[in-house]
Amino acid sequence: MQSTYLTNARVVLADHVLENSAVLIGDGCILAIEPDGARADCVLDLQGQTLMPGLIDLHCDAIEKEAEPRSRVLFPLDFAVAQVDRRNAAAGITTPYHALSFANSEWGVRNNQTAAQVVRTVRAFRDHSLVDNRIHCRYEVTDETSVDVLRLLMDEGAVDLLSVMDHSPGQGQFKTLESYLQYMMGNHAMSREQAEEAAHSKARSRDGAVARVEALLSHAQSHGIPTASHDDDSIHRIATMRNLGVRMSEFPITLDTARAAVSCGLPTILGAPNVLRGQSQSGSMRAIDAIRAGVASCLCSDYQPSTLIAAAFAAQAQSDLSLPQAVALVTRNPADACGLSDRGRIAVGARADLVAVAQVGAQPLVSHTWSSGRLVFSAHYPPLRSREGRADAAQSLAA
Repeated sequence: MQSTYLTNARVVLADHVLENSAVLIGDGCILAIEPDGARADCVLDLQGQTLMPGLIDLHCDAIEKEAEPRSRVLFPLDFAVAQVDRRNAAAGITTPYHALSFANSEWGVRNNQTAAQVVRTVRAFRDHSLVDNRIHCRYEVTDETSVDVLRLLMDEGAVDLLSVMDHSPGQGQFKTLESYLQYMMGNHAMSREQAEEAAHSKARSRDGAVARVEALLSHAQSHGIPTASHDDDSIHRIATMRNLGVRMSEFPITLDTARAAVSCGLPTILGAPNVLRGQSQSGSMRAIDAIRAGVASCLCSDYQPSTLIAAAFAAQAQSDLSLPQAVALVTRNPADACGLSDRGRIAVGARADLVAVAQVGAQPLVSHTWSSGRLVFSAHYPPLRSREGRADAAQSLAA
């Protein structure tokens, strides 16, 4: 693999920023920072752009929309996996954890057999991938049928993160029955009668959930697979999950819940779309409030990969975080949460997962992405012309 010398960059390190600096990469790793007299096969002048570690996204279910863009309209899975790989490269996400729900046969891709096929398709595509695609399996605790499916996938080495979730109405994300019904009708094209039956089915299936969760978490831990709980809505639930050996809390519902998670050593994962929109789609706490309170450990793109880079810069602008601290929300912190010691930071010897970010108007946009030292995405934005230049061009076109 050829070496690349990245110059004239604003380099984001763990605790400070190097202005007008340089980084040398080669053989898939970072060889030097601000090297003297570096020689390389390729020299790239970043023209003052921000150079930061590749983003690590612990939870994104965008792959579901690639596979099923409309309710019950399934595309070929290898096609869907290839497309979401390209989307992540363009978004600067060099380590995406594709979140796939196992919820029996509730709907479309969130079907045990289809979800398992997606997992195996992602794994089969890895030799062709632009980025390091990983799998986050989400277990719906009211489903009795997916335990054996998930155990088999873990035994195959196909699972990189396991989370447990309860989407039954009356708690967690769906605080009322009506909020659950509206979600199922709006997002999954169910009739009201179908949504009501799904709600009743979940309520009936909660018996035995604790034993199933304990068994699955234990199996994951025996394989060294990181685990998370989803939509934690109380301090008691945080304590329960912590006692079961869960290592992360995804989308805690309230600020008190997030504080409880962090206080007992569980990193929290919040949604980047929440940061950009300034609110939760389900009426839970605002992610920016958790960031300001110091209880947001990681951001994830949730369902839209492009939001991750934008949310990191928005977090800095809307809080007291420094740029390195804001960048850590989408790089170093998620790496540490999942035990990925080889990435998430710009340091000599680290994996050369890097992202160059250009400021285009008010938007921080990815211009280059390197995955293990290989350039996998490049975009060149035209320089902003002066007002006079734009006026001259308009007059020329009018003539």
